Amino acid sequence: MGVSTSAPEEGIAVVTVDFPPVNALPVQGWYDLAAAVRAAGADPKVRCVVLAAGGRGFNAGVDIKEIQRTTGHDALLGANRGCYEAFAAVYDCEVPVVAAVHGFCLGGGIGLVGNADVVVASDDATFGLPELDRGALGAATHLSRLVPQHLMRALYYTSRTVSAQELHGHGSVWRVVPREGLREAALELAREIAAKDGQLIRLAKAAINGIDPVDVHRSYRFEQGFTFEANLSGVADRVRDTFGTPAAGAPATGTKDDTVKEEQS
Repeated sequence: MGVSTSAPEEGIAVVTVDFPPVNALPVQGWYDLAAAVRAAGADPKVRCVVLAAGGRGFNAGVDIKEIQRTTGHDALLGANRGCYEAFAAVYDCEVPVVAAVHGFCLGGGIGLVGNADVVVASDDATFGLPELDRGALGAATHLSRLVPQHLMRALYYTSRTVSAQELHGHGSVWRVVPREGLREAALELAREIAAKDGQLIRLAKAAINGIDPVDVHRSYRFEQGFTFEANLSGVADRVRDTFGTPAAGAPATGTKDDTVKEEQS
């Protein structure tokens, strides 16, 4: 359990996240993930990093139970900062990062995938930001890197998910493959990238990041300010404690991750 790094082939590092039952990461888990990705990217022998996960799904976001059982705001601040560090580590990784996504990719998972260079997904993968059902805000910055602006807004406001095949149609998922072929598909792409000159691929990564139209670091930190405001106002706790269950007479949300919600609660 935790974050581990392996080197299955020359030039490739695989960083694997495994926090049962649903890969909802505790505060330290986000920092550990950031450290692992940074270390892999800094290794001169590595020319491509694959970000993968064990278990039933790629990532279910922040460990809400840790926030609920911690008095004060330390856990919330830790989660905010830890997510920021992990997302930034993926984006700033010195070499390309290929995200291998299976099952659910929710909340913080979108932050990781949205900052990756390429996404390969299994045909059972679903992506979404149930933040409004979690008493939080954030990662719209990263969702907007995966889908067009108006679809991002609809998904964000409704907490609905979108399939890997739909993202493939938008061009943000490179390949959609059967679950059992996900690792090999990710390694196949990583192998092709790792065949390039190591120094040149690092220059290419820096050059591509330099022409991004949105500063993802600043944009995400701006979003996080509203998460903290929601907590100070008390609305975050009210929503988080019920996973977004609407008050009597209010319309239900369209989220499809009920199993994940139950296991996080």
